[in-house]
Amino acid sequence: MKLTNHSTVPVYTISGSSTARPLPDWLARKRKRSLKTDPEFANRVELLQDFEFEEASQCIRVSDDGQWIMSTGTYKPQIHTHYLPHLSLSFARHTTSLNTTFLLLSSDYSKSLHLQSDRSLEFHTPQGCHYTTRTPRYGRDLRYDKRAAEALIPSVGINADGNGEVFRLNLEVGRFMRGYEVDVGGDDMTSMDAGALQGGITVGSVNVAAVAEESHNLLAFGTSLGTVEFWDGRSRSRVGILSPPSAHSGFLEDGRAEITALEFHQSGLTLATGTSTGLVYTYDLRSPIPLIKKDQGYGYPIQTLTYLTSSTTSSNRDSSSKLLSADKRIIKIWDPISGTPWTSVEPAVDINCVAWCKDSGMLLTANEGRAQHAFFIPQLGPAPKWCSFLDNLVEEMAENPDDPSSFNQLGNSTAGAVYDNYKFLTTAQLRALNLEHLIGTTSLLRPYMHGYFVAQRLYEEARLIADPYQFEEERAKSVKAKIDKERESRIRGSKKELSVKVNRRLAERMLEREEKNERRKAKRVLEKGGDDALVEERTGATEMEHGTAEGDEVQPEGRGLMTDPRFAKLFEDEEFAVDETSRAFQELNPSTKPSTSFPRERGLTAVEEEKLAAKAQGSDSDSGSQSESDERTLPPQKDNNRISSASYKRSGHRSQQPQTQMRVSSSKAPQRSRDRSFGSRSAVAKTAKTVRNGTVVGEREVTFAPERKGKKRILGMEDGKPEKNDTTSGRRDKGRRSASGNVFRKM
Repeated sequence: MKLTNHSTVPVYTISGSSTARPLPDWLARKRKRSLKTDPEFANRVELLQDFEFEEASQCIRVSDDGQWIMSTGTYKPQIHTHYLPHLSLSFARHTTSLNTTFLLLSSDYSKSLHLQSDRSLEFHTPQGCHYTTRTPRYGRDLRYDKRAAEALIPSVGINADGNGEVFRLNLEVGRFMRGYEVDVGGDDMTSMDAGALQGGITVGSVNVAAVAEESHNLLAFGTSLGTVEFWDGRSRSRVGILSPPSAHSGFLEDGRAEITALEFHQSGLTLATGTSTGLVYTYDLRSPIPLIKKDQGYGYPIQTLTYLTSSTTSSNRDSSSKLLSADKRIIKIWDPISGTPWTSVEPAVDINCVAWCKDSGMLLTANEGRAQHAFFIPQLGPAPKWCSFLDNLVEEMAENPDDPSSFNQLGNSTAGAVYDNYKFLTTAQLRALNLEHLIGTTSLLRPYMHGYFVAQRLYEEARLIADPYQFEEERAKSVKAKIDKERESRIRGSKKELSVKVNRRLAERMLEREEKNERRKAKRVLEKGGDDALVEERTGATEMEHGTAEGDEVQPEGRGLMTDPRFAKLFEDEEFAVDETSRAFQELNPSTKPSTSFPRERGLTAVEEEKLAAKAQGSDSDSGSQSESDERTLPPQKDNNRISSASYKRSGHRSQQPQTQMRVSSSKAPQRSRDRSFGSRSAVAKTAKTVRNGTVVGEREVTFAPERKGKKRILGMEDGKPEKNDTTSGRRDKGRRSASGNVFRKM
């Protein structure tokens, strides 16, 4: 579906050679995979099934009830009948000779009369060809007089009296009646309006006929002499002759022009004629002078003339009568009163016949080439009932500003020349480009809404002058983007890193919250026995109502801002960066410490950390050995304040505590294991770590546990005798007499 005419009255090509390439079925099946990526083939609209012929189509008609379309074509000579409510081909029928033209005698397809190129007339019914008869001479056209039930066949040549004939076939009686004798010049070569001998190539003929069915039922016949004769079907007599335009009328033609098309208006007072030189005249039957002369433009014979009078009216459709004229190159629609052109259609192939679907904007053509054409003009009328979806398609195309085939009926179309080479700028942007002085002084700025339209070339020059280093900045920015993209593709460690460009602190906080929720969930799973589904079922409703124990809302997996594509620019675009030093951010987050503006110091690598730890251990060992050597060299000092009396010992005082010793122990003291589940015990067992002897590596807690020295025992002694010189066993010298005179203490 394409917009073929970008004028004020758009014309959409629904089907035909200009919408999609005609591909045979076997080729379409063979190239089915490659055709998926073909936009022209994918966007095609197949209006009717098999709306085509193998070589060309000759004639097309639409039934009065609007339900059927019958068309003839070649090769081989055949008839196609489409049922419009189903948008499908009802049947196809072959004939023995080529078709010249045909008529639908009934309101549907059930009765049709076909004029063949071999001088035969065929009557067709749904069962097939019902009857065939032949005419004395070759026929040029076919018309049906409904009031007299007669088929009129204008023919070539002259009779015995030297007149051309229009054969009358009475369908009620079933035989030929006396025909209408029309002057076509005779066979006298010496007379002024002489014709040619019988059988000659320039012999006179009656080319076309017309019947005023909706008014006075007058018959009109156009001849090869350029005259139009009017006959009354009731009296079977000639009532008038319309001669070609003469010199005094101002419409003199060069040479003799034959009449090739005739059409009566619905009122019966206006007649349109088409000539073999591509000229169209409109006449009032009360005057021999033409009202309007229109040139089709190509000089080909006029093939079709149709008055388009629609019974439906609307605000965006023109209800006035239009005249359609068509030759083999172009279809033109214009005003029959003023002669103003309304719209035109020029397909890529030659046209043989044009049919209009009444009270609609649909035109169907029989043409050269495989595919038949269908054109839709929204302002001429709505889409027919059998393809009402076309109205929606046209509205969607008109509303889409990015579609080059769109059209807006109000004239705001982007598929034309509406500000294509202009840039919209506001007043602030003009001030930044130093173009503010042009406002109201020149025509370089076109005011529109809250800004102005500036020529694209002027905008580029002004931007270059205002910022001459813009090219270098854009280039540096693009290079940086490429480098960042290459860095992201490098192999990284197992540590989870954030691939964000802006708002890194916000992303880290969100990631910590997700990890915290995952740990809390894993803990609940272990407490409930290790079944994830059971835990979700039991705790899901409780968390939705009361939240978690710590007050944080648990987000479903994959539903955070980090994975949501709607918020992707929050961590990529610099325009969405959060300024933590602003006053608004500090008021909303008073407890958040803003990040420093200066860059952070570089951290130590693993090798540097190992070297620093080894150096620290070496200095500690040296200082420890030096202190031990100092302690060994110093003599033991005697405590002068100590009282060596047994009474001091009995008075409740204890001996001086030994020197405090520093030991390394774990802060996690062994606790009595309660009766818990196996899962919880296994989790505790995994976290517990044994302290290795030797150098402690990692983080440890150092505590000072003052303890009293126990009595040393010699290995292998079972009697438990104390060592000698043990001050805690009793008096220092048993043989020494006590200085105390209190005898009761010894008792």
